[in-house]
Amino acid sequence: MIELSNVPELDKLIKLVNVHNSWRGRDCINMIASENITSPLVNALYISDMMHRYAEGLPFKRYYQGTRYIDEIEVYASELLSRLFNVKYVDLRPISGTIANAAVFKALGGHGMVTAITPLSGGGHVSHSEYGIMGALGMKPIPLPFDSEEMNIDVDKAKEVILKERPRMVVLGGSLFLFPHPIKELKEVTSEIGSYLIFDAAHVLGLIAGGRYPNPLEDGADVVTASTHKTFPGPQGGAIMSNTEDIYKKIRRVVFPVFVSNHHLHRLAAIAGTAIEMIYFGREYASQIVRNAKALASSLSDKGFKVLGERKGFTETHQVAIDVSEIGGGAKCAETLEKANIIVNKNMLPWDTPEMIKNPSGLRLGTQEVTRLGMKEGDMEVIASFFERLLLGSEDPNNIKKEVIDFRKNFTEVKYTFKLSNKLFKKLKLTY
Repeated sequence: MIELSNVPELDKLIKLVNVHNSWRGRDCINMIASENITSPLVNALYISDMMHRYAEGLPFKRYYQGTRYIDEIEVYASELLSRLFNVKYVDLRPISGTIANAAVFKALGGHGMVTAITPLSGGGHVSHSEYGIMGALGMKPIPLPFDSEEMNIDVDKAKEVILKERPRMVVLGGSLFLFPHPIKELKEVTSEIGSYLIFDAAHVLGLIAGGRYPNPLEDGADVVTASTHKTFPGPQGGAIMSNTEDIYKKIRRVVFPVFVSNHHLHRLAAIAGTAIEMIYFGREYASQIVRNAKALASSLSDKGFKVLGERKGFTETHQVAIDVSEIGGGAKCAETLEKANIIVNKNMLPWDTPEMIKNPSGLRLGTQEVTRLGMKEGDMEVIASFFERLLLGSEDPNNIKKEVIDFRKNFTEVKYTFKLSNKLFKKLKLTY
């Protein structure tokens, strides 16, 4: 056995991991809208022997032996999500939301086919676009008209585009959206021309589970794709859901063997654990996420920031978008905030042009992680004051960094979960 002190490479690695864990896990206010943290319970479920194993194919129809309990866990996880989202068919094999999108686009589309998407400038995800999966599969995505005043798809103009272009599929949802996308309204025309309506719920899956965002399947979506690690606070991964058997079977045959071989099996129990948390705590959690987002937006607006969506109450999701083009742009502002241990991301706004991608007009903020740590509306006012002092008052980030670290010390415990007792922990028999 070699002593750790005699392995400088390992010592360096451990130090790097620890400094990251300390910085992002205890000293920062994390407001990246696409991130979240898992609970101690889910972490314990995540670390298992399954991380070493393979299970290509479907439960109980594998190309490997030794999967009898993995199969049961996968089926159970799917059943829990079916219950949570009131849906018949769930596939948890995609290892990310983008892979989920890829499988759906490949299964239901085809080379040369026209599709209609939420425009990138309006918050659409790159995987929907010519630069991502859509383009790689040879499809021709057409951006739907976007109303920057409403911060949403322009329904009437979108209907005209759909009826004229007759796309194979219409894809709603995305990376930046403050208000529910018009699934019910556009379902009428997609049904009329026989096209598929796909909803990318990566960002709002937890809000759907908690009843704070309309269930797209109940509103008419043929398929929902999602990530399992944003407002749904599970491990990183993807999901596909549908109520239509023939659509589900088409997609299922593409997930494997086209885009996924082994699907990172230790995720399955952790996703199931997250689903159980959301069954018991999801409504309370999702409601507080949205209340916090509204409170943050309102406080930022009161302090002089240009917060999008004011006329409509700023937001109905976990996201807040602010236009910082007059104070240096998104890149500069995000960098300044990071110096003070406040983590956000720059983001394109509807009026930005492609060449502005390196320094777009906006910042995108998310409240799902700070809410999971127990922050409430009053804490959003504190965060907004940090923004004001850093971006409008030009205070020294190093001074505010100290205040951020002190503020963050009040929020060290994951909420909206079960208490992981020693008795429960001992039930999880870790092999190694």
